[in-house]
Amino acid sequence: MIALILNVLWLIFGGLIAGIGWLIGGAILALTIVGLPWTFAAWRIAAYTFWPFGREVVWRDDDGMDPGRGPLGAVLNVIWIVFAGWWIALAHLISAFFEAITIIGIPFALKDLELAKLAFAPVGRTIREK
Repeated sequence: MIALILNVLWLIFGGLIAGIGWLIGGAILALTIVGLPWTFAAWRIAAYTFWPFGREVVWRDDDGMDPGRGPLGAVLNVIWIVFAGWWIALAHLISAFFEAITIIGIPFALKDLELAKLAFAPVGRTIREK
């Protein structure tokens, strides 16, 4: 019940806009063809951004078959960091700072910190229920 209330408040106070931003960003990445390796990561982040409470970000299982967990994933994350990741992570860090100033905003600040971590290096990560 608490997670539901927090998710609804999150959506009202910025989560909806942030999630739509991630969806649009993923669509733009898909249109460029070169951005296809990051498209699904952006859409995964969008899904998490819309409904973050009750879920967590984790590394995908390394079964040896997942290219996102090996050297290719590391290269994709470095390219992402250089061109977009650090800007997006910085935006989430700034949001977290201003949310943490208020006592009631601390749970939202913690989720923004998770989003910053995810935005910095999204390849090889997944979202799961807690």
